[in-house]
Amino acid sequence: MAEHFLISRSDAIGDVILSFPIAFALKEKYPDCKITWIGKTYTEEIIKSASIVDDFFNYDTWQQQDELTKVTQLKNLNSTALIHVFPRKDLSKYAKKAGIKIRVGTSHRVFHWLTCNRLVNIGRKNSDLHESQLNLRLLEPFGIKNKSLEQLTQTGVYLKPNTALPISVSSTLQTEKIKIILHPRSQGSAREWGLDNYSSLINLLPAEKYKIYITGTVKEGEAIKDFLEAHSSQVTNLTGQLTLAQLITFINSCDGLIAASTGPLHIAAALGKNALGLFPPIRPMHPGRWAPLAPKATYLWAIDPCEKCRKMPSSCSCMGLISPQMVAAQIKKWQ
Repeated sequence: MAEHFLISRSDAIGDVILSFPIAFALKEKYPDCKITWIGKTYTEEIIKSASIVDDFFNYDTWQQQDELTKVTQLKNLNSTALIHVFPRKDLSKYAKKAGIKIRVGTSHRVFHWLTCNRLVNIGRKNSDLHESQLNLRLLEPFGIKNKSLEQLTQTGVYLKPNTALPISVSSTLQTEKIKIILHPRSQGSAREWGLDNYSSLINLLPAEKYKIYITGTVKEGEAIKDFLEAHSSQVTNLTGQLTLAQLITFINSCDGLIAASTGPLHIAAALGKNALGLFPPIRPMHPGRWAPLAPKATYLWAIDPCEKCRKMPSSCSCMGLISPQMVAAQIKKWQ
């Protein structure tokens, strides 16, 4: 009987994508194994678009069940092992009750000492490892060694679009221009570059050569309404118009994307598209921990360390050290 691995990473988009190397590493060692990903409804379309994942198990739906049903559903998966990439106390508890044979977790969570039978000493906060490398350490109980960032960069394309675009959106793609996506907001998950910088960047990109799209949620679109109106003749506003599945397809239809350390940045990288991340030099938010990993992915950051901006909510002066001219120079390489 082939091995069946459960990988639990039930948090945000970028976190999930940077955990996919775990699935690749398991498939390398166990070519016939099955991979089921335990994730949230929010990231379901990302996981279902991942070519390396065989099945999706909805954590949100499971969490709403009674205790007996929770145990039964986990038991019915008939899995070989559960790897807790994102620790969930309830999942750890019921996985043990379900009798999952191998349960891997970090030794830095007290409840894992009571519920897991394979513990790995991983401290993320002050580590010099990239997030994907930290995740791969959880495979040590299977004798799987970590990989260098160069190896991880060359792993390949993770995502494959599986949803059509609305005609109103697909029709805008009928152009010979280089199609660039700007994703200026991050829902508070990252240090943002600032709308003034994005405005300057738009003005630096010749309209006869580049077609520029702005993406984001409905709420983000409302928050940058004045910015969008100011550039209405220069950009196509798609904020609030795409589901996550459609966003994956849309990014795949364009030539590149610029964003802070957000989910769409990692989506672009995982699709094999040009992806330019804008990062602060603050640990653990810096690119050494969260850079997108793909052959066409890169990043810009203010190299000089800066701790005075650590407590800023979403933007800081460090991000301003990345000039629009620097970003434009990177985009002009996307020929």
